[in-house]
Amino acid sequence: MQKQRKPSGKSLRSLDYLNVFLADVRDGVGPYLSIYLKASANWNPAQIGMAMSASAIATVIAQTPAGALVDRLRQKRMLIVLAAVFVSIGCIAMGLFPNLPVVIGSQIMIGIAAAIFPPAITAITLGLVGHERLDRRVGRNETFNHTGNLLAATLAGLVGYFIARKAIFFLVAAMAVGSIISVRMIREREIDHELARGDGEEGEEGQEEDNEKPQQPYERILQLLSDRQILFFTVAVVLFHFANAAMLPLVGQELAQGKGTSDTVYMSACIIVAQLVMIPVSNLAGRFAHTARKPIFLLGFAVLPIRGVLYTLSDNPYFLVSVQILDGIAGGIFGVLSVLMVADLTKGTGRFNVTQGMLNTAIGVGAGLSNVLAGFVVKSAGYNVGFLILAAIAVVALAVFWFCVPETKTGVNRKASHQTASGSH
Repeated sequence: MQKQRKPSGKSLRSLDYLNVFLADVRDGVGPYLSIYLKASANWNPAQIGMAMSASAIATVIAQTPAGALVDRLRQKRMLIVLAAVFVSIGCIAMGLFPNLPVVIGSQIMIGIAAAIFPPAITAITLGLVGHERLDRRVGRNETFNHTGNLLAATLAGLVGYFIARKAIFFLVAAMAVGSIISVRMIREREIDHELARGDGEEGEEGQEEDNEKPQQPYERILQLLSDRQILFFTVAVVLFHFANAAMLPLVGQELAQGKGTSDTVYMSACIIVAQLVMIPVSNLAGRFAHTARKPIFLLGFAVLPIRGVLYTLSDNPYFLVSVQILDGIAGGIFGVLSVLMVADLTKGTGRFNVTQGMLNTAIGVGAGLSNVLAGFVVKSAGYNVGFLILAAIAVVALAVFWFCVPETKTGVNRKASHQTASGSH
């Protein structure tokens, strides 16, 4: 029998608030840092590039250990508190002392914190509501997250324009404080920590077998990598991000050609349009995913190659911004369905969060390589060829997901399949 989770309204509302506040806290000041360092601190592009990459590299390196830590520790709320404190200290330090060592060190702190937030929030969510209600709850989480992104972007714009660019650093620190208050309001006793790591809803017999033969961490990782369904899912998702990551930066470069100062306005419009679409799409994806995962995720995969091809049809700014509607559809679906399918694939194994961490590490590497490849292609062959190559990679991602990844919303006992796989070695 599966456990029926009945968390209080206070805990669920606090989870809503947490997703709103963390929307802006996860990545620190993000793209505003480069603007501040260039316009207010007179940094050169090479120094800015080092600062921006420090956070991304730290996040990629920390993601798998962060997932394992979330699986292992019961103090998941405290992990979010510590990560938020890291972000606050880092943002305030960069605002007060914008020199290279301080900014690099702060960006590394923020990058590590950014690796902790997603698995910790997802684990708390699963521990509160259980697998049966996870689909709608993750959809709700993503809806509030995208709403928070819109609010944060608006506030940052107003604060930066009417007060000072430096004030954005303190705005993020204030939102970090809000996230700390929100996570502390979630009732600890309502979180099932066994369930939160992808265990706890299997039968007693299976649990006894685990107790008889405990696994070492490296054995669990090797067993995870030997699962063909997880492997193909990872390949499909990494290819998706390999195709997706460079598209918006390329659009930004194309918008900057001969558009004067309006390029930043168009880029902001691209981001806002995508976020506005993600809000309802995330909510709907969580609702429809209750009966099946794969058809919905296929839609997210399918719109990406279409988006890549459409970018080659015109360089009109209004057309390019309107194509971002497809980015909102894909992003809204991906944010919900990737979590749900990992939860399905790791159900009963106790490896939910470490699997998320490994997947996010692979995604980060793929996204980084995407920008490198796109840069070389565009330099030698132009923007249209770059978009078409990314679209072709997106088609491969769609094919891998369609033909190699099964529907995961079934009654298949994932734990039994893992035991069978391990017994065959």
